[in-house]
Amino acid sequence: MELLRSNLSRVQIPEPTHRIYKHECCISFDTPRSEGGLFVDMNSFLAFGKDYVSWNYEKTGNPVYLHIKQTPKSVPEDRPLKKPTLLAIGVDGGFDNNEPEYEESYSISILPDFVSLPFPSVELPEKVRIAVDTVVNAVGAERKEQVAAWTAEKKQVSQHALTLQQIKSGIVISPSGWKCAKCDKTENLWLNLTDGMILCGRKNWDGTGGNNHAVEHYKETAYPLAVKLGTITADLEAADVYSYPEDDSVLDPLLAEHLAHFGIDFSSMQKTEMTTAERELDQNTNFDWNRIQENGKELVPVFGPGYTGLVNLGNSCYLAATMQVVFSTHSFISRYFSHQSLKMAFEMAPADPTLDLNMQLTKLGHGLLSGKYSIPATQKDAATGDASQEGIPPRMFKNVIAASHAEFSSMRQQDALDFFLYMVGKVERANSTTPDLDPSRSFKFGIEEKILCSSGKVSYNKRDDCILSLNIPLHEATNKDELEALNKQKAGKGLEENDMASDEIVRPRVPLEACLANFVSSEQIEDYYSSALKGRTTAIKTTGLTSFPDYLVLHMRKFVMEEGWVPKKLDVYIDVPDVIDISHMRSKGLQPGEELLPDGVPEEVMESAKPVANEEIVAQLVSMGFNQLHCQKAAINTSNAGVEEAMNWLLSHMDDPDMDAPISHQTSDVDQSSVDTLLSFGFAEDVARRALKASGGDIEKATDWIFNNPNASVSDMDVSSSNSAQTPAQSALPDGGGKYKLFGIVSHMGTSVHCGHYVAHILKEGRWVIFNDSKVGISTDPPKDMGYVYFFQRIDG
Repeated sequence: MELLRSNLSRVQIPEPTHRIYKHECCISFDTPRSEGGLFVDMNSFLAFGKDYVSWNYEKTGNPVYLHIKQTPKSVPEDRPLKKPTLLAIGVDGGFDNNEPEYEESYSISILPDFVSLPFPSVELPEKVRIAVDTVVNAVGAERKEQVAAWTAEKKQVSQHALTLQQIKSGIVISPSGWKCAKCDKTENLWLNLTDGMILCGRKNWDGTGGNNHAVEHYKETAYPLAVKLGTITADLEAADVYSYPEDDSVLDPLLAEHLAHFGIDFSSMQKTEMTTAERELDQNTNFDWNRIQENGKELVPVFGPGYTGLVNLGNSCYLAATMQVVFSTHSFISRYFSHQSLKMAFEMAPADPTLDLNMQLTKLGHGLLSGKYSIPATQKDAATGDASQEGIPPRMFKNVIAASHAEFSSMRQQDALDFFLYMVGKVERANSTTPDLDPSRSFKFGIEEKILCSSGKVSYNKRDDCILSLNIPLHEATNKDELEALNKQKAGKGLEENDMASDEIVRPRVPLEACLANFVSSEQIEDYYSSALKGRTTAIKTTGLTSFPDYLVLHMRKFVMEEGWVPKKLDVYIDVPDVIDISHMRSKGLQPGEELLPDGVPEEVMESAKPVANEEIVAQLVSMGFNQLHCQKAAINTSNAGVEEAMNWLLSHMDDPDMDAPISHQTSDVDQSSVDTLLSFGFAEDVARRALKASGGDIEKATDWIFNNPNASVSDMDVSSSNSAQTPAQSALPDGGGKYKLFGIVSHMGTSVHCGHYVAHILKEGRWVIFNDSKVGISTDPPKDMGYVYFFQRIDG
């Protein structure tokens, strides 16, 4: 006790602003359930496992810790599973998942000799009692972030509800017996509150749900609000009202009046359908993981170093799948595991290691690769009966990597490719002072674009990249006869794709070689400004690689825009061989006899490359009563994607302080993290900002914009007179032969990159392994033809 009193000055009573860590070690994945428990520094409120707390004492001199130890309670096997009522975790009414309950014990530990004092105890100094009580009763920083991100947002009053115009059609809606006006659906029906049309809801990614008739009706009419039939009861706030322009479930304070317009007496109606939120809860609770585990084949678990699962933090499968593949590369293994210990990273870290990317990458690397946490869990998987592993939660890594990114820091599903690009850019910047140690360079390669104008002169533009994003040429499908036969069969029977059994559907099969050939094939550029001819002409663009990376990442562009900018996922198989050779894709640079185009593009030409509003979109919006200037801004800021996108942007920016200011092409308001991603590709900053502004902030569209507007970037990119005149960055890129072996696949199930599920398959020790969040097992049938992102390793020699 005297030892504790002599160190009272090192004990702090937490303030409300303090971040208190008490669920997980900040430099390992130890928890209070680990064998040695968890030690909370009573000065900094950081937590440390038993093997690491001495490092903190050596670094800070802080001697007083709260030791937290959790041991499992004995729980009856027939404990009922609580049904969630909120889309949340860690809060009353949230998910239970029948996890074991733990009993928590506390003591005071004084380092360096781990002198232990019991808690609670009246003999402890009052300052210590208050400080410890505050820590014990506080919501941990880890839990705060988790709950804040997961709890569903409260529905907002729709901006369309108070001004909704209802058509006097005399339609009276019966209290039951509803049916879609355009098909035979009798469930998931939505009543449009403007004209009284009853139509089915959206089609889900797995083929269930409706036929999209309600949303198609909105696109045709722009009637904004619909209510789901079967959710209307005396509790009107619980009714499921959806706003198409706001793309969200909303509150309609005038719903009683809007329903009465169609003769509906809400007080007598019974609930017969789940709301959208309830259905989302149900899907989260009852998700059939077997659908994406290789058609439900029994999973044989595998344990040990390199076979550690990652706990899903809530829609974090895109991060888990990506980082499992990344930490299967020698460059990341070497940088953050083999050649950097946890102690080295901790000693270099700032006062709060939870905010240090190097520390959290090292923590994640050691967590995945040491094998310490890849052990069978005590509980058996309810679905398979197999012993599984608990996995490690990449919570601190996610918080620090995504701190400056609005989307990745949320709990919404994200695009695995976007995350990979963003992560690579962050790692590159974090290692900028020691480029030789930068593991992201193993993915980098040079791209050279040759533009041949009709004058016969050429220009060469060079940039760096870390992915090859490949279009899928469906016309190169190898099973055209089968496809044609299927189409004739469907036409003869009047069938749609979703009316057919899954084993009857024939999908196009496109060889990967065709996708690679398409990348390097010639492309015609219309209306190209030639500095040699001093006018517009037609040019031919060809693309090649100036270097071959250690790891080649191929992105299959399965998400495309149909006519009218309607997003669609291509239902296609890509035949990917185990070994590829891209030697033919190496660019040759300036050839003997070729003459470079003169430098310089007139200012008026650069001006013409700036985005211009599509007049058809503007006219349609103006006809709805919107201001002409506002409509032009909406079209420009959504890259002329379409009326619906422009209207959504318009409605969400009506209150912008600069809404009535003249159109400016200044690009200071684009997201800096998106700019950083494009900078990591090798584009100049002003070009990146201009492209993002023209593309509504979408990175992939911005990249396309740069490629399709060579005049906008020709003066900013590296224009070399010969292949040997490389920039310093390019000359330092890894290079070698063009033969590569497939070792990783990130596949996706769902109709959009922002929904569905991501899974990784990785070739390890001569066998394929599936990484499905925390589940890790031997793969019996890796989906080589269904990947979204493929990872190849260069074969030496």
